[in-house]
Amino acid sequence: MNKNLTAINAETTEKTRRPQSDRQENIPNEHAWFFLFDLCVSAYSASKVVYMNMLETPKGLRLHIGIFGRRNTGKSTLMNALIGQSISIVSEQPGTTTDPVEKTFELAPLGPVVFIDTAGFDDEGTLGELRVKKTREVLERVDIGLVVAGPEGLGSFEQQLVATLREAQTPLVVVFNKADLAAPPADQVAQLAREEIESVAISAAQLTGIDRLKEALFRQAPEACIEDPRLVGDLIGPGDLVVLVVPIDLGAPKGRLILPQVQTLRDILDSDAVSLMVKERELAVALSRMSVKPKLVVCDSQVVLKVAADTPPDIRMTTFSILMARFKGNMHGFAAGAGAISRLKPGDRILIAEACSHHALADDIGRVKIPRWLRQYAGGHLEIDVKSGKDFPEDLTPYALIVQCGGCTVTRKQILVRQYRAERQGVPMTNYGMAISVSQGVIERALECFPAVLNAYRRGVRGS
Repeated sequence: MNKNLTAINAETTEKTRRPQSDRQENIPNEHAWFFLFDLCVSAYSASKVVYMNMLETPKGLRLHIGIFGRRNTGKSTLMNALIGQSISIVSEQPGTTTDPVEKTFELAPLGPVVFIDTAGFDDEGTLGELRVKKTREVLERVDIGLVVAGPEGLGSFEQQLVATLREAQTPLVVVFNKADLAAPPADQVAQLAREEIESVAISAAQLTGIDRLKEALFRQAPEACIEDPRLVGDLIGPGDLVVLVVPIDLGAPKGRLILPQVQTLRDILDSDAVSLMVKERELAVALSRMSVKPKLVVCDSQVVLKVAADTPPDIRMTTFSILMARFKGNMHGFAAGAGAISRLKPGDRILIAEACSHHALADDIGRVKIPRWLRQYAGGHLEIDVKSGKDFPEDLTPYALIVQCGGCTVTRKQILVRQYRAERQGVPMTNYGMAISVSQGVIERALECFPAVLNAYRRGVRGS
């Protein structure tokens, strides 16, 4: 508890314990109101401090990112550029930063982080040795290291920093700063690539390349820092019944279920709930025979129109792919992107992004069905580009919309990086399930389980 609030509580308790006569003597009538008002204001202010502290992510739970390098390579300027504030003192005089400077920050798309600006690794003299010692201590506790080099490239100090971080198995990014003055040495960039060390050329002073650096930070973040949300576990309780609608068609793997269906089933079991699995043709009969109303119906997106018609309005329903939108990405962002489908017009260019490479079927969902449904919805021809695997364009500006697959074979981090890149370039991005539900006219029904996400979709429709 905040010390000020503790003191106020103690003072208030003590005054309450005193006899009424004592309190009247100590607080003259003409001043009593002002005393109580001042006390209330103080208590409110202290309570507000406590409340705000409770809202903040504790520093120990934040990703720690250390900024290392020689003196005067622009480490402090880089930190200020990353957070958009003048936190570290910047000067042409080498050695301006003495003790490590820490700043907590919400870094999109990574989340809550702590940036640590350190003294130059080449600092000299007795005080310089102490500063370097503190920098070494920071090296031991960061989750990601940024090794900053100037236009001259990597020297012995930077090589030592890279070796230390790699020995500790700490992810790192080499940052070639001041790229506005000179490009980084090509041989060093190539060598880093061969060693699978990511590097980025930026100008912290000119604020160029900062977004690319943020993407690199996100790629290097430990997977444990990217929390995977539940699929359905927070929508149901122990003993609840969930009906899973699974079509068996050409796209269904022989003798097994697809991964999102298996993951959803497992999440239901982990929630101590009950699951019933049917094909779309048997759903209406199954529901009519139930004595207990299901808590939720989850279906394959390709049969969402029939399932929405067969499921009573008082039973919530959604799709596996919509569940994957939050399990593997930013669900609110996908919903806002889905709202942009209403603004598609003939001639627009669409990117279909598949996370894996697979043999295209005659009626492939991503290459055939979704393009057909979107063309019907837009009322004319749309230019469709399909990119699979890691082939995701750097420049997304030619596209009016990006439609991402469920991403069941890739990490959540990879999908979030794609969403961040699209958002930064002002291109709406959604996923297969939401795009299909929009084109079939049932998106609002499929998002009823997620009121905030439904509002994000509606804002996307308005373009706000």
